[in-house]
Amino acid sequence: MAILDTLLAQLLRLLPHHGISRLTHRIARWESPRVQVLLRWFIRQYQLDMTEAAEPDPARYPSFNALFTRALREDARPLEGDENSVVSPADSRVSAFGPIEHGQIFQAKGHCYTVTELLGGFADLARRYERGSFLTVYLAPRDYHRLHMPVSGRLTTMLHVPGRLFSVAPRIVAHTPRLYARNERVVAFFDTTIGPVAMALIGAINVGSIETVWAGEVTPPSGRVISRTDYGDQDIRLQRGAEMGRFNLGSSVVLLLPDHPLQFAPALAPETFLRIRQEVARIALA
Repeated sequence: MAILDTLLAQLLRLLPHHGISRLTHRIARWESPRVQVLLRWFIRQYQLDMTEAAEPDPARYPSFNALFTRALREDARPLEGDENSVVSPADSRVSAFGPIEHGQIFQAKGHCYTVTELLGGFADLARRYERGSFLTVYLAPRDYHRLHMPVSGRLTTMLHVPGRLFSVAPRIVAHTPRLYARNERVVAFFDTTIGPVAMALIGAINVGSIETVWAGEVTPPSGRVISRTDYGDQDIRLQRGAEMGRFNLGSSVVLLLPDHPLQFAPALAPETFLRIRQEVARIALA
């Protein structure tokens, strides 16, 4: 199986990632009565629980993307813990988590990448997390694809880092060195009570776009130049558990936490399923 996964990862490197994703972007937004057949198949195939959706009737979704980015009922994901809790940013499965050691983030067995690489080479931003902690989560097709704040914070900076669009399926991540630092990504930085916290929204093949609630659709277009937007003159604040963005089709999030004492939840482990607003760590009191 490992040999097959290695060959699959190598094959995927040859594909025109952005061309495929642009086509997916258009198809996912196609509005037609004929789309209903696909939507109902998708709901059955991935066993979507539509009773959790703010709009449970599949017929009310005009496109595949509308279903994929559906809103949930307000009571579907209660906020756990208190202001000393870090909560999950997504309905997802845990890929990896732990301390950031010597500026290195663990990706999968045999693979690491640096914080500086992930943050587009901005050493001033990376320095804040070199002795911090990280949590990487993966969103599967059946998951709710809006992203939420792990802690309350004020937006300070956003990066858009162009790159490849490798699949972020676990079997590909395990055989693609430095994948998260090579894929296109949007990184948002927040000032919080524990210091600077960053959310890296990782693009992937077939991810039609990445959006944030303050900037709208950031990708596409993918571009070729890293962009950095500073929000020091704006007072954009988001509360713990509030929506901050979305994937239009699925991908991964890398959460970066500063050098501040915290304890990950005892039940947290690779492949653990998380729901948004579920407590994943506790911040130690000073």
